[in-house]
This record gives sequence, structure tokens and C-alpha cells, in this order.
Amino acid sequence: MNDRLTPAFASRSVAVKAGLNHPVIDTDVHVNDYTPVLEDYVQQYGGGQLVDALRKVLGSRFNTRSNGKDWYEQTQQERRHHRTLRSPWWARVTRNTLDLATYTLPELLNERLAEQGADYSVLFPNDVLAPLGAGKEYRQALHRAINHFHADQYRKYSDRLTPVAGIPLHTPQEGIEELEFAVKTLGLKVINIAGGVRRPIPAIAEKYPAAEHPDVARHASYTDFYGIDSEYDYDPFWAKVVELGVPVTTHYGSQGWTGRHSISNYMYNHIGHFADGSQAFAKALFFGGVTRRFPKLRVALLEGGADWGSHVFTHLLDRWEKRNRHAVQNYNPAHADLDLLEDLFHRYGQDLIKGRKLDKATLLRDSLGRSALPHSREPNEDEIDDFALAGIEAPEDIKTRWVDSFYFGSEADDRSVAAAFNDKLNPLGAKVNAIWSSDIGHWDVPDLTEPLAESWDLVEQGVIGPADFKAWVFDNPYRLYTEANPDFFAGTAVQRKLDSGK
Repeated sequence: MNDRLTPAFASRSVAVKAGLNHPVIDTDVHVNDYTPVLEDYVQQYGGGQLVDALRKVLGSRFNTRSNGKDWYEQTQQERRHHRTLRSPWWARVTRNTLDLATYTLPELLNERLAEQGADYSVLFPNDVLAPLGAGKEYRQALHRAINHFHADQYRKYSDRLTPVAGIPLHTPQEGIEELEFAVKTLGLKVINIAGGVRRPIPAIAEKYPAAEHPDVARHASYTDFYGIDSEYDYDPFWAKVVELGVPVTTHYGSQGWTGRHSISNYMYNHIGHFADGSQAFAKALFFGGVTRRFPKLRVALLEGGADWGSHVFTHLLDRWEKRNRHAVQNYNPAHADLDLLEDLFHRYGQDLIKGRKLDKATLLRDSLGRSALPHSREPNEDEIDDFALAGIEAPEDIKTRWVDSFYFGSEADDRSVAAAFNDKLNPLGAKVNAIWSSDIGHWDVPDLTEPLAESWDLVEQGVIGPADFKAWVFDNPYRLYTEANPDFFAGTAVQRKLDSGK
């Protein structure tokens, strides 16, 4: 028997855990679906046709295709010709076969949680959002089947493990229907969404219908981030989320976006892509006023780290101070003193004028350049205030609608998490809500017993302090879930530990 399956085995993380006086909550654990049983559930929801739809979408998830071939089937010349995005190769743990089995067998994962050093884990099955790649006729049934499978697989271990429900958001109504089914029927209590929906650009779609020009349709699209500039009013969905007391989570990436579309290098596309994707989604909710209208909405943005949450918070404040509806008048051409401008040109601009006759009427235009000319009409108040929908009247409003609403998943060995806790760097003495996200189950964690110890290494190296560590692995995750649902941890190992005072 592998010595790790014996009571005598103690990992580095077990030693760290023994010295803590608080629980550890892992907000991001990836697990595999055992295909034969998953397909049994899918069969019950839609027969063999739905199983075929699942197999098709799973078979194409990591294969970017052009001209009928995936990246690995194409020659270098074909990749260049079609600009085929480099997709990932091996992405799951395999050599560590014990971990491979752990991520596939719920009972084994539950047993080894203590070895990992966690008291409670939120699980993200790798296929939970796979139905988003299926056709509209299959999407709802696949989501229900997969969510039902996950709910049943982990219900027995609910004191330590809870899987997320995958929720499609092509329309608000679709999201509401699946949210209610997942929460009310299946008893799931965390949801996972994509941070955006790709939609056709109407002007191009009218000229090049997708049925006739599929290649044009594939490339000529934009992303709807559910907030600012959205195709739909998603407020009914956010209202239902708050009503049901469900935290929202996303692992939204940006591979394939401009600047992340290498045809040869996966790492070039990968580094930073979760931060960029989640930033677009979070800013849409902020600038669209979603976090203003729904102050109890709690959103976790995973796998991108917390440092980007810190720098966006800083830049929001910096820009609001310069571009709020009052300060932006500093740049209004109507406020230029033309008499003063003419006088200064006469006094200091003779080398430029060189005998030219100054025309006060065109002097402003000539100084600003034609690209800065006033528009044909005066803007209204909302058009000059980019912070209008967010309702920002003071710096503290930005903190409330950014720092309080969003939680940032930081992996165990991510040294940049220190930015989240740097209240000297962050405006208003704020600390950004970093949440501990081990990401076990993916290629960046070859051994599930290491992440907690790697995070404690940052304390020993002086990167963060012990109080920051506690906030990272317990305080912030606990607040994320309980602010959405005060009873989130009722009956769990976390609540028992808190009740016992140990």
C-alpha cells in the first residue's frame, strides 16, 4: 500500500495545519468526472443523442480548429495561414497516480483532505461548464444532467466538500431557470459562470450570415460581460442570486484575445489570461452599476491572483479623481480663456507665429490639433461621467463597490498576493479580498499535499504576515460565503471547528 494512505503519513501541510488555531477553506479544487457514470446521468436527461452531444463538446474543448483540423493536425504553414490558436497539451495530473485517483473518487478526496491541510473545499469539476460549447438545443439538458451528477456524487461528503453548479447565461431567463433548479432542486450552494458570452456583431452578421459564412461568424464577434453595454438586462438574474443566497464564481480567461493569440506557444497565451478575463468581467459589473444595485452580491474571481484586484482598485480611484463629472470639466474646450491664450501667444510664441496673423476663433483649434476638436454637439452629463452608472460620489463608494463585492482567488505559491494585503500601497488603507485557491487537480499543482505549506513558506520568507495568512486561508473565504448565505457552513467541519474553539 502507498504510505500516503496510511495514518502515519504526514505532509508538510499537515505540520503547518497543526500550528493553526483556525480552519482552512480551499476555494478552488478541480476534480475529474468518471465518464461512464456521468454519461448515465446524461442518458437519463436526453438519451443517446444528448450523450453524443456531450462527447462532441468534451472532445473539442481544448482543440482549436481551423480548416477542419485541430492545432496538432496542422502543419506550421497551415497554423500560420489560419492563425490557429495554440491550445494546451497535457493539463491534468497523471504521473502522481494517487492524486489522479483522488480527483476522480469523492471518497478518496474526502479522506485525503486532512492530508492536504484543508477543512473544507469548494469543488470545480473540470467539465462543469462544458455544456456552454453545445448547441442551444442541448445546453439546458446537459447542464441539468451534469449538475445533478455532481450533486449526487458529493452529497455524502457535504460536511467537507461542495461542488459548484454550472450556470449558462446566454440570457438572464436561462440563467434564472438553471439557478433555481441547481439550488432549489439539487441543493447546490455555489454557482460557476463564464465571465462573458460571445455574440455576433449585428452589422457584420447582417452582411455575412453565419449559416453562409461560418468562418466570418467565428471571428467577427464581441463579448457581452453582463454589465455595461450588455445585450440584455441581467438585473433579474443578479436579484435571484442574492435572493437565493448564492456566491458567484468564475474562472474566466482571455486566451485567444488580442495579445494572447500565439499560434506556437501555450505559455505565451496562458500567463495572465485569467486576470485579464476576470478584470473585463468585474469592470463590467462595476461600471454597469451591478455592484451598486446589488450590494449583497458576492463574486469570486478565480485563478488570476489578487494583485490585479489591487491595481484596478488603485486605478479606479486615480481616474475618478481626474475624470469625475466635475473634474472632467478641466478638459472642456468651452472653459478655455481665449483672451489669455491669445495674449500668451503674442508674448511667448513669436518664433511659432513668424508674422502670421493670429485668429482668436481658430487659435484653440490650432493649439489642440484637429483630433481634439469639439464634437458637433455638447455631451450630456451621463456621457461625460463614466462613473455615473456605478454611482460614485466619493472615493469610499469605489471601495464599497469594488473591494467589498469582489474576492480574488490566489494560488498557494503566488507571491504577488502580498499586494492584496499592502494597506500602505492600496488606497484608503484597504486590503483586497484574497482567497486561498489551491487549484489542485490542474497542472500547476503536481502534489496536493504541498499548497498549504507553500503558502506558509511566504510567511516564513516575510512576503506576508501571519495575520495576512489567516485572512487568506480562512477569514476572507469565510466572509465570501457567509455574506452571501449566513448558513453556508451550518453542519460542516468548519462550523464544528468554530463551535469547539479549536
